[in-house]
Amino acid sequence: VKLVESGGGLVQAGGSLRLSCAASGSTFSIAAMGWYRQAPGKQRELVADITNSDGRTNYADSVKGRFTISRDNAKNTMYLQMNSLKPEDTAIYYCKARIRKSRSYEYDRWGQGTQVTVSS
Repeated sequence: VKLVESGGGLVQAGGSLRLSCAASGSTFSIAAMGWYRQAPGKQRELVADITNSDGRTNYADSVKGRFTISRDNAKNTMYLQMNSLKPEDTAIYYCKARIRKSRSYEYDRWGQGTQVTVSS
């Protein structure tokens, strides 16, 4: 599975961006996908994730009510709609896919990341 993110950029505080993550390859093996971010000097953290089977979502407290994760299985693409952006949202945003090969064998695949910068 290959993941390619897009949609990052520079936006003013209060603005919006939509990130996309396009998956290719053995996409039938994807069990779940998620967005993570890493700010300079900080650890990578979960932003939101979504299961492929039933679309259940999970959000970090810091983005609840502002960000929305979604997926289009027909296009093998995941999205992150980010509204009311804050300077503290500035980070590199990574797409991750949990690959399930069997009930006992799973691994993660990461995209290359896309920079999001929010100016005050």
